[in-house]
Amino acid sequence: MKFPLYIAKRYLFSGSKNTAINIITGIASVGIIVGTMALFVVLSVFSGLRDFSLSFANDFDPDLKAVAKIGKTILLSSEQAQQISDLEGVASFTKIIEERALFTFNGKDQLANIKGVDANYTQVNQVEKTIFQGQWLEADTEQVVVGYGISQKLSMGLFDLVNVFETFVPKPGKGTIDSPDGAFNRSVLIPVGFYFINEELNQKYVFANLSIVQELLDYQPNQISGFEIKLLPKADEAALTEAILAILNDTVVIKNRAQLNESLYKMLNTENLVLYLIFSLVIAVTLFTLIGALIMIIIEKKSNLKTLFNLGANLKELRKIFLYQGFLICILGGLVGLLLGIIITLVQQKFGLIMINANMPYPVKFSFINVLAVIGTITSLGFIASVIASSRVNKSLLE
Repeated sequence: MKFPLYIAKRYLFSGSKNTAINIITGIASVGIIVGTMALFVVLSVFSGLRDFSLSFANDFDPDLKAVAKIGKTILLSSEQAQQISDLEGVASFTKIIEERALFTFNGKDQLANIKGVDANYTQVNQVEKTIFQGQWLEADTEQVVVGYGISQKLSMGLFDLVNVFETFVPKPGKGTIDSPDGAFNRSVLIPVGFYFINEELNQKYVFANLSIVQELLDYQPNQISGFEIKLLPKADEAALTEAILAILNDTVVIKNRAQLNESLYKMLNTENLVLYLIFSLVIAVTLFTLIGALIMIIIEKKSNLKTLFNLGANLKELRKIFLYQGFLICILGGLVGLLLGIIITLVQQKFGLIMINANMPYPVKFSFINVLAVIGTITSLGFIASVIASSRVNKSLLE
């Protein structure tokens, strides 16, 4: 192994007498550097955009969420709630009720979800930091926090003493309805805050106190849609899920944050894979230049190869010379490109030189996974290109 590697390093650093070969080799090296740098920067940018996109959903989504396995509600006794709260790894526990409802304000109507939450809700979700106007609701009041999109469609303001904000839900039960008024439960609500996350979520929820929503839906005091849990940093998610199912006799379905946003995660993973494949293809095309340069070097060094062959070097060792030379070019170019990509990423992450708007820098994230992905890509593609080029060394060339 030392003999072919020694010759390969000599060929690599001594250059060629043919100017055209040196130019082609230089172009291939620059292409590898630029391609590697671009691949790492793109992966880092997408990692930043991924975290930025998920941060919106994470404000509303807990670590674990349990909903009824059959039907829309579950009956949770105080003993069961205490058992779940006392489980190892549970940081906070909150009960919720979610139901579709009609909201009216100043002659305008809007369908949205009313979400009843208890006093522990803000300990499980970071919803308070999304409130851009007003405040979070107080316990045991008719106060509500409304999505910005809903407030815009209803032309709603806070603490409006003239217009009434009402919600209607169908009354449960069977049989004939005597009058339209008897078909719905009605409640008057007081908007005290608006939250803003993204266009979809801004039009989805109206937050209210759990007891108000239970009364509106004619629920029992222990009847809820489900509950949400915030986990401690080192909690065993799988073990906790099994323990909760055992406490509730397998009457609920438990999902983690990724499962709650399955379509979003799938979309982001697909986009990441497509970007990776596109830029890997760019590097692969660049390596065709390297293959051409290596083949020209093989032809130029034909007389030297004959001499080495006559001195006792076998065909396999001669091929390894150019295999190592091409691999070294890829490794050195890849490391330089990776270093430049890391510098660009860290500078943007630290100083935010490129801005999306006046107040927000373009999100990037340095990740060792991206470093490993780039190294793995450039080494594997470089090895394949070097094998293809070195295969040109054969007996017919030496005859």
